[in-house]
Amino acid sequence: MPNPTISAGYPKALLDFAVSRGADRQMLIERSHISLDDLKNQDNRIPLANYMALLKAGIELCDEPALSLLFGEAVKLQDISIVGLIGVAFDNVESVRRQVNRYAPLTLDADDGGTVDTIEIVRENGEVWMKFTGAVYVDNPLLTESGFARNVCGARELQASLSASMPGLASLQFPKAIRFTYKEPSYRAEYDRIFGVPLFFESHMNGFLIDEAFLNMKLPSTNPYLSEIMSARAEELLKSLERSKTTRGRVENLLVPILHTGEATVEMIASKLGLSRQTLFRKLKAEGVTFEQVLDELRHQMALYYLNGKKVSVNQTAYLLGFSEPAAFSRAFKRWTGSSPRTMQASKIENNQNGEADQVD
Repeated sequence: MPNPTISAGYPKALLDFAVSRGADRQMLIERSHISLDDLKNQDNRIPLANYMALLKAGIELCDEPALSLLFGEAVKLQDISIVGLIGVAFDNVESVRRQVNRYAPLTLDADDGGTVDTIEIVRENGEVWMKFTGAVYVDNPLLTESGFARNVCGARELQASLSASMPGLASLQFPKAIRFTYKEPSYRAEYDRIFGVPLFFESHMNGFLIDEAFLNMKLPSTNPYLSEIMSARAEELLKSLERSKTTRGRVENLLVPILHTGEATVEMIASKLGLSRQTLFRKLKAEGVTFEQVLDELRHQMALYYLNGKKVSVNQTAYLLGFSEPAAFSRAFKRWTGSSPRTMQASKIENNQNGEADQVD
């Protein structure tokens, strides 16, 4: 069963936007069932259903039916997602489109197994349309109007900033017209104000009519180092997202918050996944692992994170990982790494001190 998710940057920004429009923050949180802890990192994943609940609660509490559209107009993609930052690191619009297609799941992942590009170029009767293909946009008009407003306003702002150095850019209208698959909303006037081009509702696609020259318009040179950093981070997030959709990834996500209880059993995890114990075993076996391996390797990974990254004590780390006593944790750590946790920590501290001394010298 699909489990669509959206990056936490969206609900975090929407929460702040709705509050700025008069909604009560606590009521928004309660109605959406979104944890504030999950919003601390904008690359976290939030179930799309919770985001939609937040959006609908915001519309009601702000008494503003156009809230989603206005949110798209007001908040830039680069402020809520790494995909917005990737979009400014390439030399032409077509290359940006290809990169956005690759990394689109980092913003909204439909989890439907689809392989079609999120944005396709479609030619009809001599016209060029930039079509948004996802069924999730057809099913959720509020997502479409918000995304379209964000795309159009962002593109126009970039176009205005570059027009002085690129005279030909100013003559290209983006978009020339827009199609929507859904019915015209009651707040059509806001659509006209924001988009200012012919709008067609109940169409066969969600898309922008564009000038083909716009696709090949050269953008100013960008910093290749910035591009490399952004792409590397996006690839890392994409791999993490794909991993989280495997049975192993889902098991790990459920294990992390309960490791400290010492009650991380296969029965408990299977129940949380809505599977029988045997079915979970079968799914993990198909991925080449057992539940015991997943638990053991996760503890190893988290141990290094706590001891090295968080500088947590050995005793506290043992507790956080659900070991009955520090000695049991030490034996496991030696099996994982060949040394005791205290020896590793001492070596790390000594290496850091030597490095600092070398810098002083």
